[in-house]
Amino acid sequence: MKNKAFFSLVLSMVIFGTVGIFRRYIPLPSGFIAFSRGFIGFLFLAAFLFIKKIPLSKDILKKNFFALASSGMLMGLNWILLFEAYNHTTVSAATLCYYAAPVFVIFASPFLFGEKLGTKKLLCIPLSCFGMVLVSGIFEEKVSGINDLYGIFLALGAAALYASVVIINKSLSSVPPIEKTLVQLGSSCFLVLPYSLIAEDFSAVGFSSESVVLLIVVGVLHTGIAYLLYFGSIGNLPAQTTALFSYIDPVTAIVLSSLILDEKMTFYSIAGAILILGSAIFGEKTKSKPSTGA
Repeated sequence: MKNKAFFSLVLSMVIFGTVGIFRRYIPLPSGFIAFSRGFIGFLFLAAFLFIKKIPLSKDILKKNFFALASSGMLMGLNWILLFEAYNHTTVSAATLCYYAAPVFVIFASPFLFGEKLGTKKLLCIPLSCFGMVLVSGIFEEKVSGINDLYGIFLALGAAALYASVVIINKSLSSVPPIEKTLVQLGSSCFLVLPYSLIAEDFSAVGFSSESVVLLIVVGVLHTGIAYLLYFGSIGNLPAQTTALFSYIDPVTAIVLSSLILDEKMTFYSIAGAILILGSAIFGEKTKSKPSTGA
C-alpha cells in the first residue's frame, strides 16, 4: 500500500510539472485554458465519484460552501496568471517563482494565525526573494527584458493567489479532499468564463483539433487524474514525505523545459532555483504541510 501511494505521489508531481510545457503548445487565451481545465477537471472528478458511488458530504459542503467557492475562484485567477506567465517568460522561471507560494504562507501566518516566526523561517523569506531576483536575470550581462520581468511578476501574482487558496484551505480540513477540489474546480469556472469572454480576444484564435486534444489532456490528465493520484496517496504517507516530494513538480518543469523547449539555465538562474526551492522546502519542513500541485 505504501509503495503504491509513493508511486502515485511521484507520478502526480511529474504530471503537474509538465503543465507548463503543454500550455506552450496551446495557442489559446490563458483565461479560456484555465476555464477548460477547471470545467473538464470538474466533469472528470464528478464522473469518478458517480462511478465509484461515493456519496457527497452534503452538510459539510453546504456549511463550507462560501469558503470553498471563494478559494475556487482564487484558484481560477491563479491559473490565468500562471498560464499567462508561461507566455512571457520561460517555463522554468515562471514555475520557480510560482513555488514561492509556501514562503508567502509563512510570511502571512503570524498575522492570520498567530503563528510565531522562528529564526529559521525568517531566513526563508529574504533568501527566497533574493532567489527570485536572480531568476529574473537582472544581474546577468544580457538582461532578459521587460517581457520576461512581466512574466515573472505574473508568476509571483499566481503564487500569491495560490498562497491565499492554501490559507483558506486551512479552515476547510473537515471537507474531504476530492469533494473540496470538485467544488473548487466548479467555482473557478463561474469566475474564469466571464473574464475570458469579456477580456480576451477570440477573433484571431483558431480552434484546431490539436488544441482541443491538448485542452482535454490538461483537463483530464493534469487536473482530474493528477488530483486523484495525489489525494489517493497523501492519506497513506507521512506529511513530511508529501511536502518534500511535492518539489518534484518544479524540478520536472525545469528539466523538461530545458530538454523540450531548449530553455537554458544560467549560473544565476540555477543559484536562484536553489535559493527558492531550498527556502520553500526548509519552510515546509517545519510545517509538514503538503502541496496540492499546480
